[in-house]
Amino acid sequence: MKNNAYIIAAKRSAVIPKGGAFKTLNIHELAAPVIKALLKEANVPTTSVNELILSNAVGGGGNPARPTALASGLPEHIGGLTIDRQCTGGLDAIWLAAQLVMSGSHNTIIAGGSESASCRPIRMAINHNTGEKIAYDRPIFTGLKDRDPDMIDSVAEIAASSGISKELQEAWAINSHKKASNTNFKSEIVNINNQNKDTFTRKLNKKICDRAPILKGNISSATTAVDSDAAAFCIVVSEKVAKNFPNAIKIVQGVSSAGVPDAPALATINSINKILEITKITIESLKVVEIMEAYSAQALIAKNEFKFHEQLINRGGGALARGHPIGASGAILAVRLFHELQKTDGNGLATIAAAGGLGSALILSTVSPR
Repeated sequence: MKNNAYIIAAKRSAVIPKGGAFKTLNIHELAAPVIKALLKEANVPTTSVNELILSNAVGGGGNPARPTALASGLPEHIGGLTIDRQCTGGLDAIWLAAQLVMSGSHNTIIAGGSESASCRPIRMAINHNTGEKIAYDRPIFTGLKDRDPDMIDSVAEIAASSGISKELQEAWAINSHKKASNTNFKSEIVNINNQNKDTFTRKLNKKICDRAPILKGNISSATTAVDSDAAAFCIVVSEKVAKNFPNAIKIVQGVSSAGVPDAPALATINSINKILEITKITIESLKVVEIMEAYSAQALIAKNEFKFHEQLINRGGGALARGHPIGASGAILAVRLFHELQKTDGNGLATIAAAGGLGSALILSTVSPR
């Protein structure tokens, strides 16, 4: 019989744009305070933790989950596992943790993501035929550029073909900032370096949007999430452990999928379709929906496809009002979903897309452990 997995606690740091208050903090320095706060709040001893799974996308490699485990005070036998699925990685880390718990091999896992856009290394590629050196600040699919267009190019093209106007995108972004401004995140944000709120959130309005530079097509900087630094983690446990936590949220199902590589903006649709098909859960039963807002257009495409009620989506605002710490963004969605489900009964969905046509989704439920 399949074991069930639950989230018993979920926390994150503030999201700070690149070059801001977190600019000197490395991956483990962002992650460790969040993990320590998680364990303290849940009253879970470090000796009960079986594994740490950390998503990171633009760091220098070297399994940052290991120094994070040590900096967090976890036992030395916790080696830590680092995964890289770019934007989807934070959500994938949590689903991977759930599968390990469901398998019966682990009872307690810390899973999420940590990203420092400020400290990411600059990589150097060399054309050995010409000797030309090219510097770039994030991974690329070398040799597959015809199937890996820039995300902005893909989103601009799909926004145009879908009839998603600049005005609609701006209205979405303005509303995202408004919702974030009206939400109290005290229960989920861990204070690091005296930062206890998302500093990018502001009173965005049409006048500011009109001044925002156009990046491509009808996509502007006002309707695009900014590169950021942040960390977010959940404690994923077995049903046996979850019985001691009345606010535990069940992990119903997760999916990690891939579709057309040169249309990553459509990957969210693929992942939602797949998870709904597996679970037989209906759109109507979803009480909360957390959709990644790398771009307004990307969120609007999913909203329109599934006819989500806008009041259910990103109740506390989205990445447009926070920022986009790539490897941590999916985990932030899960943290937000966990805390929103504490306020209501039913099912909730978190979903995110990534370059290369990747898409991930996670469904959580307020069903209590027996």
